[in-house]
Amino acid sequence: MSKVTVVGAGNVGATCANVLAHKDLVKEVVLLDIVGDTARGKALDTWQQAPIDYYSTRLMGTDDYADTANSDIVVITAGIPRKPGMSRDDLIATNAKIVQSVTKSIMEYSPNPIIIIVSNPLDVMTYAAHTASGLDRSRVFGMAGILDTARYRAFLSTALDVSPKDIQALLLGGHGDTMVPLPRYTTVAGIPVTELIDAESLDAIVERTKKGGGELVKLMGTSAWYAPGAAAAQMVEAIVRDEKRIFPCCTLLNGEYDQKEVYLGVPVKLGANGIEQLLEIDLNEDEQELMNTSSKHVKAVMDVYDGMK
Repeated sequence: MSKVTVVGAGNVGATCANVLAHKDLVKEVVLLDIVGDTARGKALDTWQQAPIDYYSTRLMGTDDYADTANSDIVVITAGIPRKPGMSRDDLIATNAKIVQSVTKSIMEYSPNPIIIIVSNPLDVMTYAAHTASGLDRSRVFGMAGILDTARYRAFLSTALDVSPKDIQALLLGGHGDTMVPLPRYTTVAGIPVTELIDAESLDAIVERTKKGGGELVKLMGTSAWYAPGAAAAQMVEAIVRDEKRIFPCCTLLNGEYDQKEVYLGVPVKLGANGIEQLLEIDLNEDEQELMNTSSKHVKAVMDVYDGMK
């Protein structure tokens, strides 16, 4: 049975661990935080929820990496959240050090884990964790596309007055204002979305999706957590159950989509071995140009990270 560790018992990490418990995927989830009593408290609270919501997965809260030994999957949410006025890129100096340190500590006790990054700025933190771990790109990748497509689908659901269950969508590129939503690949129960909504309304939804994280920061004074935590848990579920789900995930590109040595969101097949296939879809000229722009932005932040090192 898989062992799952979630690093960071803040809002996102605690939500991810709680959602995983509800899914009853594994016997135990380890919730680790440098503030050990916070992790222990949230773990205990979730265990006390089990008799109410009928699940058996137990959470273990800890501040000791030894308790993560032989983890099959590790979700890293550690880092400071965004504050109003901050871009994701403003977080790089602090969060890069945290993610590097966490990754190295995890690798001391787990020789070959699958690592899912949630910390921001997402694309560059995936780069930091990948290089710090020494693992293959199929085993270290970032959660962003699932969250971004969920926001996009939620907005479409409201505009069309249909269930979000029937909406399928795809986004590529970096996590932020340069993400690349693809209306051409968006459907409602198999019907192209362009047949159900006018171009102006669709463009407005795409723009709102790009700034979806910032909208929530303005409303709450901090980053979102319910949807990001649930999105990371969905990735864990696909791996534990070997579901072969197709999700947009941030991964290292080595020539795919004409991009090299950059971490961007693209559709992948997630199964027991992590990324089991990277899917390369056809982009038209405009979509490819948007992908190129997103790549340049992410590379610029990667350069900042390299300069810090």
